[in-house]
Amino acid sequence: MDKQSAEWLERIANALERLAPPAPQPVDLESADAFVWDGMQLNPIQHVSHVSLQLLQGIDYVRDILLRNTEQFAEGRTANNCLLWGARGMGKSSLVKAIHADINARTPHALALVEIHREDLPTLSALLTLLRNAKRLFILFCDDLSFDGNDASYKSLKTLLDGGIEGRPANVLFYATSNRRHLMPRDMVENEQSTAIHPAEAIEEKVSLSDRFGLWLGFHSSTQSIYLSMVEHYIDAMGLEVSRAEWEPQALEWAQARGSRSGRVAWQFIQDLNGRLGSMTRSEAAW
Repeated sequence: MDKQSAEWLERIANALERLAPPAPQPVDLESADAFVWDGMQLNPIQHVSHVSLQLLQGIDYVRDILLRNTEQFAEGRTANNCLLWGARGMGKSSLVKAIHADINARTPHALALVEIHREDLPTLSALLTLLRNAKRLFILFCDDLSFDGNDASYKSLKTLLDGGIEGRPANVLFYATSNRRHLMPRDMVENEQSTAIHPAEAIEEKVSLSDRFGLWLGFHSSTQSIYLSMVEHYIDAMGLEVSRAEWEPQALEWAQARGSRSGRVAWQFIQDLNGRLGSMTRSEAAW
């Protein structure tokens, strides 16, 4: 090889090296109680944004079931993967984070929460390989899980839920939230039913994904009384000095303007009320 060709090859190799992503750095799994998986490596999170478990009102039944299931897992007993589905803003993701914080407050470092985005589901096998031999217990958490069109990433999730040939790691549990009970939109189900030769078989694979969760916990829109109870609990917890005669009509008007009564709407009203009263700063109100 002549000198010029060697120089060209060296320049090409250097350019490719610059374009290649850096090798993932090893992560100390004991360094934090929460991580975010970016498809290649775990990034530790030192502070997880969450609310107190006691502040989540109107979801007592599902709260108790998920808490018991998570406690079983934290204590080394058997537990189920869980799908939290239903109405928007009713505390699905907040409940997962609140339970994680509650258990770790009682038993420090008992559980590590690992957030994984839906688009990174195809890399689940790499994540499980990383966690399989770890000494800690992990809850994998995917928020707002759903599948559309020809999205095939659900197959990676089926391997996790079913265990595959190697089996799901004993130190890993999977929690997901979704607005859809079957993780796919109704119009997609109806379209496949109407165009397929065997309608039932056409949607069976995707619809059956939700069946692989041992627990289904439904979250439904709150009544007016539950919504007002949520607002009242936030007011008491933040110590806001305002009478019920003053805040109740404002809270109802706020919900009417948003077209929804939910925990999220209640919290957004409290943020506005607190701001108008000037009772707490942003950092003080950030639970």
